[in-house]
Amino acid sequence: MRRLLRRLLFAVALPAVLVTVWWLASAGSTDVYWPPLRTILKAFPDVWTGERLRTDVRPSVLRLAGGYASAAVAGIALGTVIGSYRRVRAVCEPVLEFLRAVPPPVLVPVIMLFAGIGDTMKVVVIASGCVWPILLNTVEGVRAVDPVMAETARSYGIKGVARLKDLVLPAASPQIFAGLRQALSIGIILMVISEMFAASNGLGFAVVQFQRGFAIPDMWTGILLLGMLGFVLSVLFQLVERRVLGWYHGLRASTRRSP
Repeated sequence: MRRLLRRLLFAVALPAVLVTVWWLASAGSTDVYWPPLRTILKAFPDVWTGERLRTDVRPSVLRLAGGYASAAVAGIALGTVIGSYRRVRAVCEPVLEFLRAVPPPVLVPVIMLFAGIGDTMKVVVIASGCVWPILLNTVEGVRAVDPVMAETARSYGIKGVARLKDLVLPAASPQIFAGLRQALSIGIILMVISEMFAASNGLGFAVVQFQRGFAIPDMWTGILLLGMLGFVLSVLFQLVERRVLGWYHGLRASTRRSP
């Protein structure tokens, strides 16, 4: 119980300090672009009503989920193949290094030409940015499989799907989850950017509309909501990661305790 309370205290301490500093620093502000925090918080419930949550927040979350899931499936599948075969890796690595160096926001106009300006374009933009950390971390995770374990599996005749399911993916899963964590923050950024280019709803669209209408406190509420969304998704990801990688965290903890 004490450990839980201590962890909770550490989790809320820094946000509480930052909010307090923001509140005090902006309390006497008369700058139209830097309104007091109390004004922003007062506007928050008026702006983000149930109707706006349905029309702006839900489409954004669904686009993020679609792009992120597509990137996860493609990145893990391709990364497993590339990491498992040396010749495939030798052929693909130069192309992968070139493509990952291209900033995903630059591809938005190009993707719009092929996918239009609907939800498909936004999902593709999110997936095109999220796939790289997942793919590259999967490749490295598969390459780093313990050679002793790999040789043991070969000696026992464990091949094909069984080898992939029982050896390769479990061994690479810490690296894969590292890529998934990186991709989550990239996905949120690209979700907002894609909705700023061409959209009729979504969080990015709403923030831009507030800015263009000089509704500055409303614009700040959208930024706060994006931060809250990122925080909630990060917490959910950590819960899933701890459940899936419970064996890995337990192994690390036992290693640290051993003399």
